[in-house]
Amino acid sequence: MTVCYLGIGSNLGDRRKNIALAISKIKTLDNTAIMRVSKIIETEPVGGPAVQGKFLNAALKIKTALPPLRLLKALKKIEKALGRTKTTRNGPRVIDLDILFYGDKIIKKKDLTVPHPRIFERQFVIKPLFEVI
Repeated sequence: MTVCYLGIGSNLGDRRKNIALAISKIKTLDNTAIMRVSKIIETEPVGGPAVQGKFLNAALKIKTALPPLRLLKALKKIEKALGRTKTTRNGPRVIDLDILFYGDKIIKKKDLTVPHPRIFERQFVIKPLFEVI
């Protein structure tokens, strides 16, 4: 099992409920267990369209036996199940799930970069992440 850290955020609809639903779906992933969940914080959107609502953000510490790309695929499936659709980059979204760290691996693939490339530029990621490390 590999220890991973995930970022989670929402700025559309019932943001708190969206995060709770995503966490409950992550709990059901094969060979995956949630170890810690940070507090939820409210933050201003970074980048994207100027007119969009504030985000609720959190971080999760998980253990998983899923390989990185399978974990990503599972997270994308959860996003889709909760109603996320492709819009503008950094635009409003029902749910956003990001793999921040996958063990000590460095991954640079077309669909996945780990550690997440913008972690250290974003307080809305750093603050909840420090709670679960």
